[in-house]
Amino acid sequence: MTFREDAALHDRARRLLGARHTVWAAATVSGREVRIAVHGTTRDGDFEIGSVSKAVTGLLYADAVARGEITGETRLGDLLPLGNAGAADVTLGSLAVHRSGLPRLPSSADSWRKTVALWRHGSNPYGESLAELVEQARREQPGAPRPLYSNFGFELLGHAIAAAAQLSYAELVASRLTNPLGMHGSYVPSNAHELRGTAVVGTSRRGKPREPWTGEALAPAGGIRATIDDMATMVSSILSGNAPGLGALDPVETLAGVTRIGAAWLTTPVRGRTVTWHNGGTGGFRSWIGIDRAAVTGAVVMTATSRSVDRCGFELVKDLNAR
Repeated sequence: MTFREDAALHDRARRLLGARHTVWAAATVSGREVRIAVHGTTRDGDFEIGSVSKAVTGLLYADAVARGEITGETRLGDLLPLGNAGAADVTLGSLAVHRSGLPRLPSSADSWRKTVALWRHGSNPYGESLAELVEQARREQPGAPRPLYSNFGFELLGHAIAAAAQLSYAELVASRLTNPLGMHGSYVPSNAHELRGTAVVGTSRRGKPREPWTGEALAPAGGIRATIDDMATMVSSILSGNAPGLGALDPVETLAGVTRIGAAWLTTPVRGRTVTWHNGGTGGFRSWIGIDRAAVTGAVVMTATSRSVDRCGFELVKDLNAR
């Protein structure tokens, strides 16, 4: 792969994002060419990728299935100490496509109070340990299986996959994805003290600093940090077939409307093309990753403000296919 900073990409992304995005990074991948643009930071600045972490967990899930460590019918209770709780019977396959019956967030998480604290003070609404996550799951009674996007479910899925490999989730990410692909600017901090000196500070829509979203429990659903070069490397590795768990990108269920889902990865028809993608958002960051598998092109956008970058991402993929 050839990485190069590109002034034309910088100008295009800046126009698409607008002036309220003051710290951002973007990349496009076409063939072996990777174009990079950064604004307000450097290429080694690491961003919270938010729910794009689910796309990573999806790759790790499909890879674990291919290794024979788990199947779609493996139960959470087979891998996590849930006893006779209702969540113990939830299958990993249902979690991977958001059809587990588990809520978006656990009912015992005091989500409203934490959301108010986020709005008022920029506080991290997460931060639970794995032990606390398991206790939340023990108290939860899943509802009927139906399409319902669940951060809670993906937290449990990632830690269950790691348990099957006898690793922590952070170790799983490092050993099976980031180290093999050379993504050395990516990491999974369990608390703010583990942030690197390269960590970009996230801000609200109005530019106020936000606490970093860290937490051992959160990691598989929204706790990974990465540089733009690393995210471009992941896109390139997926397009070249070198990334683990590529079956995650194959849609198997309808999530909503025309959008279908594989293992976390969403597939949507856009202007006559099919884009496989995921987005992410935390208190101070937004992110987007997308791939046109037929055209063998892809893009990544990350910003250190809580304003959407989805339109920019889709437009950059469209630009690549218009060449």
